[in-house]
Amino acid sequence: MPGEFYVEKKAEKVNLEAVESSLADLNAKADGIKARTDNLAGEIPGQGSTSADWQTAEADVISIGFAGVRYKIHDLTLSIHNLAGTQVRIRLYKQVNGTERKVYDQAFDAAADPLGLSVINGSWAIHDTLRVTLQSNNAADNGQAVDYDYMLEVM
Repeated sequence: MPGEFYVEKKAEKVNLEAVESSLADLNAKADGIKARTDNLAGEIPGQGSTSADWQTAEADVISIGFAGVRYKIHDLTLSIHNLAGTQVRIRLYKQVNGTERKVYDQAFDAAADPLGLSVINGSWAIHDTLRVTLQSNNAADNGQAVDYDYMLEVM
């Protein structure tokens, strides 16, 4: 009987080690899942304004993102409430196979269209910078502030 007691204890010890190892693996997997789901909360909203000579030439409003970092952009809204142009053009540029390309170009009328323009309303993946520009046909728009607001999620 003393030998049987020793065998039972030894088997119990082996089982505890296997359980501890399995728990450690599960904890590591749970940490990985948590890190990925924490991304769903998104980044702090990007907000601000830019002033430029919009009528003189197309000018940058903002560049969103960083080279080599993958994001989902869920919203990009521009406010043209300070502008008077009848043709306010918004353009978006992003890298396509290593070369910046225009991927969006639309004209708006500051007097007739909504003052808050939802340029991106949905999810769009980017893996480099997204450059947002604006150009107006009215010299009175030079020096005026264009507000922006966007939401990102790291992928």
